[in-house]
Amino acid sequence: MKAVLFDLDGTLLNQQGAGRRAIHRALQEVLGIEHPAAGFRFDGRTDPEIVRLLAAAAGKDNGPRVVDDVLYTYVRLLDEELSRPGQRTTVCPGVLALLAALEDRRDCVVGLLTGNVVDGARLKLRSAGMDIARFRVGAFGSDHGERSELPAIAQRRVRDMLGIEVAGKDVVIMGDTPADVACGRGIGARAIAVATGTYTVPDLLAEGAYAAFADFSDTRAVVAATFAP
Repeated sequence: MKAVLFDLDGTLLNQQGAGRRAIHRALQEVLGIEHPAAGFRFDGRTDPEIVRLLAAAAGKDNGPRVVDDVLYTYVRLLDEELSRPGQRTTVCPGVLALLAALEDRRDCVVGLLTGNVVDGARLKLRSAGMDIARFRVGAFGSDHGERSELPAIAQRRVRDMLGIEVAGKDVVIMGDTPADVACGRGIGARAIAVATGTYTVPDLLAEGAYAAFADFSDTRAVVAATFAP
């Protein structure tokens, strides 16, 4: 049995910066931060990590209670951003066919492994016409602020759901950043990367991805890399 765990932003979908705008607005509303750190990269980070680092860069309190307050506000504002006229969330190429191919198999469980808090992930997927319930298991930024902790959380949830142990080598993490490639090393997971975010195929292979694709359009090739011995 394989656990195939997908990142969200840049891997499954793109939402025209709605998440970034919502976090900026939440930081302004809760902490009075008018201009979060210029050039700060969101990709590969968890939502709590983003808030914690941006608050610290602005010299503000970044303790757990403050981070929770900002993220609570962020979810409300994300819903607003995703509902704006003209806002469009797009599913990345090949994603729907790949999900369907994996779901047809009896030897894998499809899930999420994302730095998004679970309520934010639900909103983003809904804006793309997808139901979070399609993913049978998940590990989120709301579970832990360190991305490297999420694979083991997902692994435990697969065990609790299926009643069987899924070895680390049978966990496959699908993502678009070096952080996605690296996060599963602690449990021996395989990383398959996709260049539909801001990193290139050579970038992702250099970080140690088992395989990397320009996008997920070649369903057969991605499935073969997922289940290769």
